Amino acid sequence: MNGMTLRNPIVLAIAAIALLVILASTLAVVPETRQAVIVRFGKPISIVNRYVPGQKYGQSGAGLIARVPFFDQVVWVDKRVMDIEMDRQQVLSTDQLRLNVDAYARFRIVDPLRTYITAGNEQRVADQLRPILGSALRNELGKVPFAMLLSPERGRVMDAIQDGLNTVARQYGAEIVDVRIKRADLPDGTPLESAYERMRSAREQEALTIDAQGRKQAQIIRAQADADAAKTYAASFGKDADFYEFYRAMQSYRQTFSSTNAPTSMILSKDNAYLKEFTGRGR
Repeated sequence: MNGMTLRNPIVLAIAAIALLVILASTLAVVPETRQAVIVRFGKPISIVNRYVPGQKYGQSGAGLIARVPFFDQVVWVDKRVMDIEMDRQQVLSTDQLRLNVDAYARFRIVDPLRTYITAGNEQRVADQLRPILGSALRNELGKVPFAMLLSPERGRVMDAIQDGLNTVARQYGAEIVDVRIKRADLPDGTPLESAYERMRSAREQEALTIDAQGRKQAQIIRAQADADAAKTYAASFGKDADFYEFYRAMQSYRQTFSSTNAPTSMILSKDNAYLKEFTGRGR
């Protein structure tokens, strides 16, 4: 009877299926990209392939694991960096401009046990953080003018948003890796044109200020140079008053008699004081 039972194909098929079910319930493969929370009767008892900062690929706890069949359940938590896509938000800046902002955040699960207890899985974590990201974005962008979003100082605003979001993310066992603004546009129409006009006026005023400061600086430099030159001349020619007077007379003659204008005739008395350097000062 027993031999006939073992040779029965139906019995063999049932036994093979039962064996496969037991093996499937006993063994599980943990991939490198996932963390596994082992739960027994609703209570987490262990974590496999937990995220460790700086851990190299292939050196984690991923691979084949054993569990108690029919009693242990495996809850999978993604180990990779994931995105939180935020719906377009309208933000009011400090210069009273309404902005349409598209932003996103990137996060990873660093404490799968806390994630399982507070949210269940990473998708629910993203759902919890999405409205908080929008709120943090509105709060921080409402503290700065629109022009700051076009300058390198935007990074400081993003850091502040990331810090605020990280405070909440830690409660769900997550870590915010990055926060970025994809677009920040003014609504079409009059507000956009008014903003451009204000920005243009501000830049023109800034250019006029820079030009005035440059002219003032040039005048100061020129006056200082003239004063230094006069001081140098006085120090040099003061050593020989006669030569100084002769040199100044020669300069005057060159300006008078070497004019590039039309030829001019001059009639002067030979005793004229202006020509005394030509006559040897009466000597």
